[in-house]
This record gives sequence, structure tokens and C-alpha cells, in this order.
Amino acid sequence: MVRKLFVGGNWKMNGSFSHIDSFFETVKNAETDSEADIVIGVPACYLKYAQENAPKGIKIAAENCYTKPSGAFTGEISPAMIKDCGCEWVIIGHSERRHIFGESDELIGEKAKHALEEGLKTILCIGELLEEREEGKTNDVCFRQMDALAKNIPNPEAWDKVVIAYEPVWAIGTGKTATPEQAQEVHKLVRGWIRDSVDSCIADKVQILYGGSVTVENAKELGAQPDVDGFLVGGASLEPDFVTIINARK
Repeated sequence: MVRKLFVGGNWKMNGSFSHIDSFFETVKNAETDSEADIVIGVPACYLKYAQENAPKGIKIAAENCYTKPSGAFTGEISPAMIKDCGCEWVIIGHSERRHIFGESDELIGEKAKHALEEGLKTILCIGELLEEREEGKTNDVCFRQMDALAKNIPNPEAWDKVVIAYEPVWAIGTGKTATPEQAQEVHKLVRGWIRDSVDSCIADKVQILYGGSVTVENAKELGAQPDVDGFLVGGASLEPDFVTIINARK
């Protein structure tokens, strides 16, 4: 089954109003793959501005959310607030949330559950550390993280609002990249886990992205793998060359 290409950008703690203006101007003036899903995650303070100024065909995502609609949770942002900014996407469980901010599988699962119940579309991230890969634990880690997510997805229909992003942590911001064959191997195994543990139809439909030092140079080869349905791009999503990554299948 050929799934639609999905290209996600994650600006992390980067950007400014002027950068948004110049970046969107570049995208507007470029020829981009009209068949691709394009979603860019921006810092919370820029959500509304980015949403209101995004070129046609580009959706804006929050980079995180909490498990409650409101309350005494200083510094957090809720799905209700994301929707109030006009956005319909959120990134949950990024490796930096897991490993810098100490978010557990359980918390990430709860975030996914609340976001989906509130009607947001979600990019749910999984992936292993370098030492876990070297110890042969890649599958165990990814399957554990998938289990924590899957048990919190409210109903089978909610899977239509789910995109999975596999991010080998050892390849994020390091310049190292999983080879296309390594990426395909894990993506195929994750899809197999979904087939065995959730539903075969869901496994066939769900888009699984690769995230980890995606560049103009490696995007086409990665995107040609049968179970790699697109990318979650970090630093390169801030640059004009992001357009070339969007066009990885053209």
C-alpha cells in the first residue's frame, strides 16, 4: 500500500516573527508537492501568528501539550488552547521531551489520549538511545513506547488522527543518520507491531515518519523505502532547503 507522503517540521525553541515571514515567503514562491501532507511545529508563542500566515497547504502544530484542559500547570499548554489558536496538530513524546524533561511513557500516553479526545491530530514520537541500540534493545524500546501510546488511543477511529514518528535519538542533531535500510527495518517492525497488537487495517494506513538528521541529501533515499512514509525534520525545517525535502517524491 502506497501511503501519502507526510513531511513534518519541528522548529523546537527557534524562530521569530521575522523568520516566519521570510520562511513562508520562500515556501509561497516555491513549487512544492501538492500531494504531500505538510505540518510544521512552532513554539507556542508563535502558534496563532504562524497559523494565520501559513501558505495554503501547510498546517501548524504545537510542539507539546498537557493532559488537562486548564488548571494550575505553570508553563504548560492545553489542546483547548492549541485549538483556540486555530491549530489542529500537536507533536507528543519527542525525544527531547522524554530525555531532557524526563517525560515517562505513561505521561506521554496520557497526553496523547487527552489530545485525541479533544480532537487534535497527533504526531506521536518513539525511538531508542544510542546505548539501547548498541545493546540490541531497539525493538524492545520502540514496542514498549508503542504499547504505552496504543493503550491510550481512545478508539479505532482515533487512529485516523495519528502519525507515528520513529526518531533514533542517536541520530538527532548529531549529523548521524540511520541508513535507509536501518530506518526501513525499524519502520517495518513497528508497522508489524501495530498489525499484531492493534489492527491490520490500521497498520496498513498509518503513516510512519523517520526523524533524525534528515537532509536534502538523504531525503529521497529514505523516502523511497516502502515503510518510510515521510519525515519529521528538525534543524533543516528552518531553512529554505526544507522545500526540497517536501519534494522528496517528485
